Amino acid sequence: MFKKILIANRGEIALRILRACRELGIKTVVVYSAADRDAKHVKLADEAVCIGPAPSAQSYLKIPAIIAAAEVTGAEAIHPGYGFLSENADFAERVERSGFTFIGPTPETIRLMGDKVSAKHAMIKRPACPACRAPKARCPTIRRKSPWRIARAVGYPVIIKAAGGGGGRGMRVVHTEAALVNAVQMTKAEAAAAFGNPQVYMEKFLENPRHVEIQVLADGHGNAIYLGERDCSMQRRHQKVIEEAPAPGIPRRLIERIGDRCADACKKIGYRGAGTFEFLYENGEFYFIEMNTRVQVEHPVTELVTGVDIVKQMQIRIAAGEKLPFTQRDITIRGHAIECRINAEDPLKFMPVAGPHHDVAPAGRPRRARGLACVQRLLRAAELRLDDRQAHRPRRHPRAGPGPHAHRAVGDGGRGHPDQHPAAPRADGRRQVHRRRHRHPLPRAVDGGAQALSPRPLPARR
Repeated sequence: MFKKILIANRGEIALRILRACRELGIKTVVVYSAADRDAKHVKLADEAVCIGPAPSAQSYLKIPAIIAAAEVTGAEAIHPGYGFLSENADFAERVERSGFTFIGPTPETIRLMGDKVSAKHAMIKRPACPACRAPKARCPTIRRKSPWRIARAVGYPVIIKAAGGGGGRGMRVVHTEAALVNAVQMTKAEAAAAFGNPQVYMEKFLENPRHVEIQVLADGHGNAIYLGERDCSMQRRHQKVIEEAPAPGIPRRLIERIGDRCADACKKIGYRGAGTFEFLYENGEFYFIEMNTRVQVEHPVTELVTGVDIVKQMQIRIAAGEKLPFTQRDITIRGHAIECRINAEDPLKFMPVAGPHHDVAPAGRPRRARGLACVQRLLRAAELRLDDRQAHRPRRHPRAGPGPHAHRAVGDGGRGHPDQHPAAPRADGRRQVHRRRHRHPLPRAVDGGAQALSPRPLPARR
């Protein structure tokens, strides 16, 4: 077992790896940028090394600085986490050439399965996943003069995808031949700018699929298992919002069949470590999308229903050369787990909005009432913003005096602004005008199929 591991990441996943190392009695080293000097993972690690300024390109993506930090601190292995360099085959190769252990697949496997086009060809050539041979799963690479021919063969609508893409970027749906060329050019430009790889490919676009993924583990010694499935169908802008395990409504025999095929594929390609096969599921058939050669953000839901610690038991122990301690028959699914991603966004435009967090109530703590009050305040604030924007007028403080419409309403006997009505005369003989306040529910339609239910009217603040 390793004595010291360097964590080449930050934030939540860095803390997750720190916890696993502490339970195994392994010392930890974290690298950080100048912006993360006071971050929690930096304070909890045994050692910390600053590798550059705030921009990721000058710190967390700087391979020589990470290798130098491992050499200076005497680390034996490097864990990439997810994101950043986790699926960079050149980084994995550089780590191993420098005499360290890369906690993840081999560089050859990352190159094979990390690129979506080569991954699909690899799965088509191997009989482990025959669903990839279905007509809807063809993935021809787009060349200069072939988009129309490919689209006609596949059939509209089609989707253009970046070969090296991820995170919901580098994808465009095309419904007509007139929009095909422009979509291909825009996707190529976006892919080159975001991923450094302008290669794109075309697939048949499924209208109403579900996004289902299979978690696999392989030890590099010819043993591989799958840890059930996760349903990630609720998405917005092709980015996952809710992940749950197990996937509801899919027969277990289908899950077991596709899971066995994924485990067989891992054995045939010589896979090592944790990975995820992603599929589209429609009409009882699975269609292969890609394979993620790393631990994923949503891995905790699988850990909760299987009881298997993916980071501690699998990634670290497998990288140390150990074999899988159990077989497929030992894996059982118990209960149900859901993970939700919280996004701070504008309630009308759904664009990111930055700001301070005034109150946080972690789940399972005795602050439930306080957390509910926090949610109510947030919903009330969102409704007030909707009122203000839809009425095109600035907010008026509830203690402020009557506005100009109120005076006009008093002068014409109460016939004025439609949002006003006269009340009974006061003791001094003057009329008091009340302003009705209309509640506007939050928008129901959410891009990607998810729905945000309108909250019930909240009680007035006392």
